[in-house]
Amino acid sequence: MNDATTKQPDKEAHFQYLLTPGPLTTDPKVREAMMDDWGSWDIDFRLLNKNICRDILAILGPSGNGFECIPIQGSGSFAVEAMLGTFIPRDGKALILANGAYGLRAATALEYIGRPHTLLNKGDYLPPRADEVYSILSADRSITHVFLVHCETSSGILNPLKEIADVTEKLSRKLLIDSMSAFGAIELNPKEIQFDALVSSANKCIEGAPGFSFAIARKDALVASQDNCHSLSLDLHDQWLYMQKTGQWRFTPPTHVVAAFAEALKIHSEQGGVSGRFKRYNRNKKILLKGMRDLGFETLLSEPWLSPIIVTFFCPNDDAFEFGMFYKLMKSKGFIIYPGKLTVADSFRIGCIGSIDSSVMASVVEAVAVSLSEMGVKDARPSSKAIAEKEKLICGSKQALVS
Repeated sequence: MNDATTKQPDKEAHFQYLLTPGPLTTDPKVREAMMDDWGSWDIDFRLLNKNICRDILAILGPSGNGFECIPIQGSGSFAVEAMLGTFIPRDGKALILANGAYGLRAATALEYIGRPHTLLNKGDYLPPRADEVYSILSADRSITHVFLVHCETSSGILNPLKEIADVTEKLSRKLLIDSMSAFGAIELNPKEIQFDALVSSANKCIEGAPGFSFAIARKDALVASQDNCHSLSLDLHDQWLYMQKTGQWRFTPPTHVVAAFAEALKIHSEQGGVSGRFKRYNRNKKILLKGMRDLGFETLLSEPWLSPIIVTFFCPNDDAFEFGMFYKLMKSKGFIIYPGKLTVADSFRIGCIGSIDSSVMASVVEAVAVSLSEMGVKDARPSSKAIAEKEKLICGSKQALVS
């Protein structure tokens, strides 16, 4: 995507940029791809299924040999539960690393599934570290699998995947990755990061439409997972086996969304693949950060932890600021932002992903400035309580580096 080619919101058409971690703003070609109807058993649609699996695996590069792609109906949460239920044996046990809503959701899924698990809950945003994982795995040899969210969009933190993967491999455990908001924009080399399976979604960094998700799994781990799953519809092994035999999904597929995803994959490749997507998202993030900080806003996360996916900002301490009104004013200007998920301080989030570029992000900052003025907010700085929370992460990072 060239910055100069991005169109500004068409007010008459009520176009709105989705500054969220997905669903997100899609390319017009992706939306257009959903205009045709497909027969789910037709040879053309089965070929489409084959091609999207091929193209997803191609994102891993040459080191993707030995992996299989399994699409599955439903949002990313469906894929996470499917991965946990398929790859963790009924007599297995998981270590869930949580520092936000999506790690905690995985733990909840395991409770429903009935799989034993240990939860390392780091709160709203503090990252799990290698020494903690080493201690837990060394003390409990019954743990067979470790689960980590690569980019936890509750806060926008990019978790330390490499160091967690190294510890997991060293202690001969299996790693399962929620790469929902990272795959396609954050490099993941299977030669450097050993994992059994990861899951992602059509409507994240590939910039497709919502409606299905997918798993990428080592073929040997997938073969070994037969009869593990607790669920008929979420069994990734059976879904994979059926697609190998027929080229078709076991149950009614989201045909229009699959067609849109095929177009999104094509655009992803044309725009430089993972590297191109990362560079654009990172440019978006830098413009957003500079503009918001110039206005007085403070981010929850310090630089080493900020992902190019979504950024959490503390709400201004100014009495004139009220998020509900701020949201409405931003929406009236063509931008949909996201409420915060922190329990420790008031916050909101602005996403950097989707079919948007630096010119759009500059317009976002302008809209924020105008909205603050309309609300009568004179000072965007956060409360002292919010700053104290940020210091916890900075201090924790220094301690981790020392240890």
